[in-house]
Amino acid sequence: MPKKKQKTKRVAILGGGPSGLFLFKRLLDCGNREIEITIIEKRDRLGAGMPYSSCGANDEHITNVSENEIPELVTSITEWVKTVSPAILKQYAIDPANFNEYKVLPRLFFGMYLSAQFELLLTCAKEKGVVTHLCLECHVEDIVDHPDLKETWVIISGREPLKFDAVIICTGHHWPKKHEGKLPGYFESPYPPSKLNLLLNHLVAVKGSSLTAIDAIRTLARNNGKFISNESKRLSYQPFKHCQNFKISMHSRNGMLPAVRFHLEDPRLHNDELLNNGEIVAHIKRNNGFLSLDYIFEKDFKEIFKEKDPSFYEKIKEMSLEEFVSAMMELREELDPFQLLKAEYEQAAKSIKRQESIYWKEMLGILSFTLNYPAKYLSAEDMLRLQNTLMPLISIVIAYVPQSSCEELMALHQAGVLDMIAVGDDSRVEPAAQQGGAIYHFTDDTGERQSKHYQTYIDCTGQPHLSLSEFPFKSMLADKTISPARIRFQSEERGRIAFEKGDEKVEMGEDGTYYLQVSGISINDSFQVLDRYGAYNKRIYMMAVPYMDGLNPDYSGLDFCEEASKRIVETLISDLRSRPI
Repeated sequence: MPKKKQKTKRVAILGGGPSGLFLFKRLLDCGNREIEITIIEKRDRLGAGMPYSSCGANDEHITNVSENEIPELVTSITEWVKTVSPAILKQYAIDPANFNEYKVLPRLFFGMYLSAQFELLLTCAKEKGVVTHLCLECHVEDIVDHPDLKETWVIISGREPLKFDAVIICTGHHWPKKHEGKLPGYFESPYPPSKLNLLLNHLVAVKGSSLTAIDAIRTLARNNGKFISNESKRLSYQPFKHCQNFKISMHSRNGMLPAVRFHLEDPRLHNDELLNNGEIVAHIKRNNGFLSLDYIFEKDFKEIFKEKDPSFYEKIKEMSLEEFVSAMMELREELDPFQLLKAEYEQAAKSIKRQESIYWKEMLGILSFTLNYPAKYLSAEDMLRLQNTLMPLISIVIAYVPQSSCEELMALHQAGVLDMIAVGDDSRVEPAAQQGGAIYHFTDDTGERQSKHYQTYIDCTGQPHLSLSEFPFKSMLADKTISPARIRFQSEERGRIAFEKGDEKVEMGEDGTYYLQVSGISINDSFQVLDRYGAYNKRIYMMAVPYMDGLNPDYSGLDFCEEASKRIVETLISDLRSRPI
């Protein structure tokens, strides 16, 4: 009897940026020829997404990763550079003869590389006989799940619904606008950076001190002055004559700049001495269904130093997580942020020249990466410790500010154009409806309350945490296909006390259990969305940054794209194979 032909399974990738790139590669690599892939992208280009296109970068913006740190795609950057036109190489000052895998690249140039990789994958799909449809410049208006039909429909403007067996949402970053465009001088994000092409002869407020803030500062500086390099290649900065009053104040809760990029010994964020998934699962079972933050900190951070750096281990072996963070922050708090930047710049230069890691900083990055996926199993108590204690240190140390960015920050500070204001946790920004810009309310170093008006204000704190009401695909909300992310309290008493005190982030479940609400929506280990009953949806996967960050605190970077795509595709292919014809 002839074998019955398998029905082709229809898979949609919503978003053709870096996440979509890695998902597409995984689907092609899995060896399943019974899938039909549709890639839907709102822009006219694949691969670059927001961060590596003009939507998120200008020529002056640099990546904080090099070739040896990114996951494998089709060709290496070193190989690809040899195929780039001389005009493009000249534009970005790239010399193929002197290129190596440790060089960081201009972000727009890196975006060209990712786009080229996507094109190679499309060719590969054709050669393998995997049917692939491209929908460029298509805006997804809604996603409607039909459990009765075992289908999910994607609604695109001006077209009949597209019907799929599985949909992966990787639509990237989103910055809702509330005041921007209505209020002059008020910017709720620095993106696209072209909007910062402004002549400003006054003091500008930048909220945040992250890489996002540094990129915005580099753009503002170029539009209002020029950098000058002397014979020893040391930079200085000079405002234009008509911008002599141009200055920038960075506003940071802790008054700190992120750490400088150094040489990474294990650039792919892997370590054979780390706990494996089986060990983590076994620990969660022993710990009443919770992952202990102290257990991970002990096993995946402190104990690694026994062999790698015994002297450092002796310093920290008795420290709790809070004591370690306090000790690491103490020096940063005592020193002027620009003095510390200069010292770390010199330390990092030695690290890169000698190819020697600053190991505790590297391991902190690895700790963050390994914590990301099982973070949903933390108790609410430990999630609060992670958010309020450990992540502030991690976000500073693993930002890896490129050397060229450091040089420009130091030049701006030396010229008296750039300073830092520590505003504390109780600061707030009020849109200045009458004057334009914003009023920054904060407590200064002397304990005095300040309310300063800035004619130009730019929020550079990165991707905002979005509420469930801001989820763009309204049918999924109305049908309760998704549910808000939350973490259970280990101690019922602590949860009850917080709830009775009126903590708006604490809720009581229908079973009387107390939960901490975190940002984004509920997803499982395979990134499948969960409904209000906690049941996972076999057809819908979530990989969009603004809607999964509550349960995946370290969601940025290509390493995340690689690992998340692996988990998604393994589950998706297994499930599609098991479905009836």
